[in-house]
Amino acid sequence: MKAFAYLGSGRAGWIEKERPRATGFDAVIRPLMVAPCTSDVHNVAIDCLKPNRILGHEGLGEIVEVGELVRDFRVGEIVAIPPVTPDWRTVPSQLGAHQHCSGLITGQKLSNSEDGLMAEYALIRDIDANAARIPENVSWEAAVLAADMLNTGLYGAELADVQPGDTVVVLGIGPVGLMAVAGARLQGAGRIIAIGSRPHCVELAKFYGATDIVNYKEGDVQRKVHLLTDKQGADCCICAGGGDDALGQAVAMVRWGGTVGNVNYFTTYGDLPINNVRYGFGMGNKTIRGGECPGGRARMERLLKLIQYGRVDPTPLITHRFTGLDQVEAAFRLMERKPPELVKTIVTL
Repeated sequence: MKAFAYLGSGRAGWIEKERPRATGFDAVIRPLMVAPCTSDVHNVAIDCLKPNRILGHEGLGEIVEVGELVRDFRVGEIVAIPPVTPDWRTVPSQLGAHQHCSGLITGQKLSNSEDGLMAEYALIRDIDANAARIPENVSWEAAVLAADMLNTGLYGAELADVQPGDTVVVLGIGPVGLMAVAGARLQGAGRIIAIGSRPHCVELAKFYGATDIVNYKEGDVQRKVHLLTDKQGADCCICAGGGDDALGQAVAMVRWGGTVGNVNYFTTYGDLPINNVRYGFGMGNKTIRGGECPGGRARMERLLKLIQYGRVDPTPLITHRFTGLDQVEAAFRLMERKPPELVKTIVTL
């Protein structure tokens, strides 16, 4: 089969690879729609994959083959696949850390330790536990965006422990940050301060519930949030973007006793600086929680219900659409370049 994969030394391109076969609890799908992700770009750039690893962890597809132990899905069904498809039978999974079922970030097997979705066929492990049927009134595009973008953004709001009436800062308003704005609103935030600069993202942030916009190109964002909150700080901050200093900024922007929820993927192997004064010399009762978004069928079904019943629509994130498997590379290269008008790409295969 044809597939778009990591080739080695920071390169990605097309390969031919043997089609997977389903046994046991697993199934094979024919991907019908995928969305290249910034994580795909990062993983290629930092050379953290094995050569010829097929990329892609956001998508949906038609089941074409099931293993002999699959109970709840059948050939011909179209299912959405979350990016995290862990081994649910490990001790870390039973302890509540399925994202790290056999080590750090090992729950996200698609395109990491196992081949991903940018191919003619893809193997989905333990499909009864790791796939979800798509409700009739949920579009394919919405389902694909729910799998990672909505999932991760909402998880940022959960990690930040957003409470009704809270003042929330969302640091970074790319697609995940925009869904974090939507997630904060879903959890009852009162004021949502979004930090970003790209005009289209700013308008989408307002659409999803931001009440204030702070442009990081126009001064010290920490100072601006300090003044906007009457020098008290926000109740919580969702860190969804930024460089190595972003976590320190998030800590500085929350009040004493506030919470930071981090879903930003830091690719540095060095330290992440935090200002000790703004941390309260260790005595500020500021909570920092970070993590990979949850996976599995139950989580995916809940995300689809948010769309099904009109609580959120992630499809306005899509700025570029492509058609055909051969256009996966064009969509991937667009994510590499990140032109100002880009938010999210979708490829219909």
